[in-house]
Parts: sequence; C-alpha cells; structure tokens
Amino acid sequence: MDIQTLREAVASNAAAFRCITKYQPAGGPGDKVFPPTYEGGQYATEQRINPDTGEIRECVLLDSVASQANRMELALLASRRSGRVNLPLLEVQFDRNDLPRKFTVTSLEAPHRIADALFRDSRLDGKMFRASDTGKLLDHARIDNAAGIFGICPTALLFGFWDSTGPRGGAGVKFQRAITSEIVGHNAVPGKKTASRIDPASISIQAGTLYERALQNDVSPDWTLSENEALSERNKPKAYNPRDNDKGNPGNPSKANHGNVTPAISDGGFTISEAVQTTTLSLAVIRRLRFPLNGAVDSDAAVDVAARTVLAALGLAAGTLARTDTDLRSRCHLIPQNPVVWELLKQPGQPPAVFPLDETSALQLLNAAIDAAKSSGLPWESIISLVPSDELMELVKRSQDLDVQSPEQD
Repeated sequence: MDIQTLREAVASNAAAFRCITKYQPAGGPGDKVFPPTYEGGQYATEQRINPDTGEIRECVLLDSVASQANRMELALLASRRSGRVNLPLLEVQFDRNDLPRKFTVTSLEAPHRIADALFRDSRLDGKMFRASDTGKLLDHARIDNAAGIFGICPTALLFGFWDSTGPRGGAGVKFQRAITSEIVGHNAVPGKKTASRIDPASISIQAGTLYERALQNDVSPDWTLSENEALSERNKPKAYNPRDNDKGNPGNPSKANHGNVTPAISDGGFTISEAVQTTTLSLAVIRRLRFPLNGAVDSDAAVDVAARTVLAALGLAAGTLARTDTDLRSRCHLIPQNPVVWELLKQPGQPPAVFPLDETSALQLLNAAIDAAKSSGLPWESIISLVPSDELMELVKRSQDLDVQSPEQD
C-alpha cells in the first residue's frame, strides 16, 4: 500500500480496513492459555456463531478492546521514542527528589488520553493546563472542529476520548473510537490449575507462633517468636497477620511466607482450537471529522482528506505494530499463523482489496501521511511537557509512601 492508495480509500466511500490474524499458543496446538480474569476471578466466556458452518462455539476472551487499545498505543509510543515516527505527545514528569519512584506519564499511557485528570491538574507555561492556550483547544473541540486536537494529540481522535474531567463534566465532548481490536479463543475447553510450594528450609507449622514485633528495627524481621517482644492486643500478644483482612490462622509461619503450601487444585486456563484477532479501522468514523484551520467556519476538503489520511495511517500502523508482541500475560503467549494482511472493505458485495503490511512499511506510510498533512497547513506539535501542580505532586508522594508501608492495594 502506498500513500496515494490510502488517500483514495479515505476519500472514497469505503467502509473500513480489517485485519484478521489467527494464532496458536507458543507451546503448540492444544497447549493451555490463561485469559484475563475479571471481578470474582471470572473469565469472560460466551458463545459465538461460526460464520462458515453456523455452529455455535464456546469462546473465551483473551484480550479485550480496551486492552488492545492500550497495546496499540504503547506500540506507537515505542516507535516514537525510538525516533521512527514523530508524533505529538503530551507528557507530565513526576521527578521530585523526595519521590520513592520517579516516572513519566504520556498521552499514549494516560487512561483518558488528552482529557486525563493528570494533565488537567498539571501546568503548562505557568498556567493550569486547561487554562493554557493549548489546553483551551479541548474546550472548543467538536467533531466538525478537530484540527486543534489533531495538532497536539491525534491518537486521541483515533482511539476516542470523553472530556468528562473538564469544565463541562459529563457534557464534555466525546470522540468515538475509530479502531477496535480483540483476541478471542475458539472452542474453549476449561481446565484446571494447581498450586503448591516446598519450603527449602523445611519450616514447620509446629515450630512456633509468630507475633507482631512491638518495637520495629532494622536488624530484625517485623515478627518475633517471643511473647515478651510482641505487640500487646487486649492484654495478649498479637499473633502475626500482616494482612488484617486475611482471617485464617494468624501466627502461622505461612503468614510470613514461610513453610510448605499444601498442594491445591482449582479451575484455571483453557485449551482452544485457535485464537483469532480481529482489528477493524472504521473509515466512516474518521470521515465524520472535519479540520477547519485558523478559526475558519468551514473546513477545506483537501485539508480534511490530509488529516483523515494521517488518522487512517495511524490506525494501520498501530494495528500492525501491536501484532509484533503477542505475549499477552503469564501463560498466554500466542504465535501468529499468518502474516499481517489488511482488507479494504470498499464495494458492498465485492471481495475486499488485500494489502500485506509489515512494521517498516506501516511506519513509512504513516510518515508520508504526516508530511503531506503538514504541507497542507495542519498543526503538528512535538512533545508538550507539563509540570505537575504542587497539590498533584504531593498527592502522588503520599500515595507512594502508603504503597511502601502497606502490603495491601486499594
């Protein structure tokens, strides 16, 4: 695919690009895979119809639309950091010297993208972000006025966002997601998982009761075997139980992660006939966006096509780049069984046009689209660096201090 072919597809009435990739587990066909778990430790299982045979298949979700969006954004971020493409990027650095952990958050990592509260509560050019000239672009963004967002965070137009944290709250502008992707395991058969541990020190449950140490120090663990050194609770030594919501057997060596773990078996993992990833890039969604320049009431058709071509190229690059790393989580590493091929759904009832696309070609296509857009007068920033407000920085500092002190996470 070249830039002219992509531009023609965007300017036409073509509906979408689609990419379907089939996978097998890295361990080979029949090896078990572990999907993500949701509330209550549940897997997302459902029945789907095989379009070829009409049979009903038992399926399990291996990677959701939201998770796939995050993977695509991180793939674009990696390419941006390696210098292979120059994308506009908001970033806020948390680097105060007293922070236990310093880090940076970019608009390709923040959950709400450009509208995230981390940016809202940071400063740009000495002003709160939403009060700055750049931040005010969000206040005026609409489907028919997307040039401002295009120049500072085009990926937000591709992956969608809702400005629910801004001054208008829930009435803030919404941009529909233009690209969706998910990975589903077919003919899913639930399996079992086991757990056990042999303690190399052979620590026994009968070895004694552990108590919470009254006076903490740097040369002893936070537990003790001596009642005299124990913290008193209701005039009795307090049995060691660092996780107060874990009521089972306080004082056992297992509370300090010592001793054997009794072998146990529970539901876990699936075998599947195959995994299928379906990625759809909607040209119809992209085509609704308009990009008037310099405060104009109406947009120029050529400028609109240039901006839309960049967004389409972004989607093709994101979907292609994310397929280079399919190790989804522990015990869910998938291996593609076919190369990356995009289908252009152009004429109803007609076979789609087929375009193989590798990582290098996808980035070349994106860079060509960016150059053409900049030549059309569209804005295209580089890195926009924000500074956390004192209040936000202090909130992060206190939260990190709590993380160090407590084994539990809210």
